[in-house]
Amino acid sequence: MSPLTKLFINGEYRPSSSEPPTFEVLNPFSHQVVGLCSTASSRDCHDAIEAANKALASWENTTPWQRRDVLLKAADLISTEKYKRALIAGQQEETAATDGWGYGQWVVAQNFLRTTASMANELKGESFVSGSVAGAQVVTQRRALGVILAIAPWNAALTLTLRTIAVPILCGNTIVFKCSELSPRSQAILTAEIIAHPMVRKVAFTGSERVGRILAMEAAKFLKPCVLELGGKAPVVVLSDASIREAARSIVFGAMAHSGQVCMSAERVIVQQDVAEQLVGEVKRLCEGIKAGDPSNPSDPSVKLGALFSEASARNVVSMMQEAVDGGVRLVLGNLKHEGSVVQPHLLADVDVGMRLWKEESFGPVTVFMSVNTIDDAVEMANATTYSLSAALWTTNVHSVMAVAPRIRAGVTSVNGPTFHSEAYVGVVGLGGSSGYGRFDVEDFTDKRLIISHPDWERPYPGLL
Repeated sequence: MSPLTKLFINGEYRPSSSEPPTFEVLNPFSHQVVGLCSTASSRDCHDAIEAANKALASWENTTPWQRRDVLLKAADLISTEKYKRALIAGQQEETAATDGWGYGQWVVAQNFLRTTASMANELKGESFVSGSVAGAQVVTQRRALGVILAIAPWNAALTLTLRTIAVPILCGNTIVFKCSELSPRSQAILTAEIIAHPMVRKVAFTGSERVGRILAMEAAKFLKPCVLELGGKAPVVVLSDASIREAARSIVFGAMAHSGQVCMSAERVIVQQDVAEQLVGEVKRLCEGIKAGDPSNPSDPSVKLGALFSEASARNVVSMMQEAVDGGVRLVLGNLKHEGSVVQPHLLADVDVGMRLWKEESFGPVTVFMSVNTIDDAVEMANATTYSLSAALWTTNVHSVMAVAPRIRAGVTSVNGPTFHSEAYVGVVGLGGSSGYGRFDVEDFTDKRLIISHPDWERPYPGLL
């Protein structure tokens, strides 16, 4: 019997009041039913909001250290073998992820919770003498916003779920959480009604640019703020003095991990002309040893990538690549085909900035190469995008690091490292545009309130009293 993911409202699991009450969750590779998920009705959503609002007073009034200890306890539970097995199995069954991807999620999740817990010390205000009223004292406090609508995607279900809810919870907020319908068991529905509800104070969303735009427009109707981490089209800039071997290994990891279904995937490689063919050749050599297929089949060790999350996604990736090849782009590796939702690694060179493959997030196991002459050209091409999430720079020249990296418009730029990187105290953050805005930090999930204590003397009110 397929496992059922129930609704969790007001501290207890409960069936849906919707009709039908559940929907099937399919494995993207086998298309077999791997679970059932409860379908939340409008009534269920309102019950969840009201329960979260009711819990706000007591939760906000716990101390930061008590909330810290809750996150540390959660980290301890996740670190057990029981949760490790459940996470890896859930990711593989629901999203066709490899065991390696699931294991990585498990490790990152525990570390993220522990690091977030340490941010409890940031929940403090300040006190200073008023600059406008003699003898008055000003106190600033960081207070919880209230009920947060949190939405996380399927591709890194555990870590992105925890990131979406852990910081708001630490700050004293309560959560109405909506998971991806593609991986409900790994996380456990979204309507305009939730955003419109007066008890919901903010929207925190990680996911696609398209959905992010819809949410931002809906939130704007009610002047509600958002934290949006959306898509990416991460550039890797490789200068002529770079370690080609290490740069190639990093590019392959950044482009192919989880079949490229990550917002920080290395989708564009911009390399100086004199080392371009060497780099392309090394990346090709490494990718030739990587195969996509059934990650649950241990008999084929060459299978290191799983399926894409749907056959429609696979068709879209292949369509983008076919358009590029038809437009004159050189196919370095790949067959421009998909088998169901499986797409093998692809490399393409000499892509043009006007092509869809350059402009749009592919979300597949593909990266493109562009060769340039100068460093200025490389920076210009790296920034020739509406995305601004992450980037990488490869060079052995210490002077180039600080001369070039700050010119790349990205929230995070790794020097001599992969485009996959996130610091828990800062997070991955877009600089606007297609990558979104806001951070998962104390600043974005608290209000800063001022309390002015006036002196105990009769104050004059000129012209009136």
